[in-house]
Amino acid sequence: MFSALLLFSFLCAGQAFRPTTTTPRSGLPVLSATRRDVLASSLGTAVISFWPSFSWAVDYKEVAKDIEDLVRADPDKGPTLVRLAWHSSGTYDQKSKTGGSGQGTIRFAEELAHGGNAGLKDTAVQWLEPIHAKYDGLISYADLYTLAGVAAIHAMGGPVIPWSSGRVDALDASAVTPDGRLPNADSGPPGSDPADAAHVRAIFNRMGFNDQEIVALSGAHALGRCHTTASGYDGPWTPTPTTFNNAYFTILKNLNWVAKEWDGPYQYVNAPGGNLMMLPSDLVLLQDKKFKRYVDIYAGDADKFYKDFAKAFQTLEELGTSGLTLTAWV
Repeated sequence: MFSALLLFSFLCAGQAFRPTTTTPRSGLPVLSATRRDVLASSLGTAVISFWPSFSWAVDYKEVAKDIEDLVRADPDKGPTLVRLAWHSSGTYDQKSKTGGSGQGTIRFAEELAHGGNAGLKDTAVQWLEPIHAKYDGLISYADLYTLAGVAAIHAMGGPVIPWSSGRVDALDASAVTPDGRLPNADSGPPGSDPADAAHVRAIFNRMGFNDQEIVALSGAHALGRCHTTASGYDGPWTPTPTTFNNAYFTILKNLNWVAKEWDGPYQYVNAPGGNLMMLPSDLVLLQDKKFKRYVDIYAGDADKFYKDFAKAFQTLEELGTSGLTLTAWV
């Protein structure tokens, strides 16, 4: 009790830790995620563990609704929110136990400057700022970015993906991992070749994923498009870039793909037509027999794809985290 009283005095003593509201049930100050993280860093999580969890509770269903409303108002924002969630999670290294979504480091300029994150600073990160502000920091950025991924997928017709809360934001950029942990569109010689298969496996195996999970997660390319101002590549993968479905696999498998004749990086377009595109790292899923097995499965069974994607995406978003709580969000 004495320790609790000391902490309460500490909380209320300085402006940086001064609560803005109290919970009717406990009468204790509500701690925002940012304030709680600062305290945990300074005093240790055990010191503040007595604080009732409901003291900083947030209605995640309301947060998810705000995200889905954002997507429904402008469907083109949906794929970019998924990309933010993917890239915030896809830096995990299972050997060093570094990276992943757990600390929300993608909000820092140092990580946003990584090549694979081009364009996210002025789009998805900014779009979510009003939602973060609305809840007065009660939700961590790390939780907000990952929730945005599953909520956006749901808003675009995808499955309900289990999501867990409890990520604690890093206080500074010291936790940012080195650039180069996200997959490249092309490795080795220009165009799709065995070097691309090796690269894709190296990136995903580092996180702990197998071939089936690699192909399932690649199905997210049903969403969105490439922009020359971001990646240098150009065009959508499917004709329905704001609808979650298994079209990526059916189109990848059934259309004829030829090298695009242009001054940009090596990519493929459908022929005839030229209105859709694939990257070298996409075409390798057809050329590699072990990958192609799953392309065939998902092209022919959308329900199987939804199930496997949901499982793999949940795993992706939880890489490098601990102490999470499965949370209802829809």
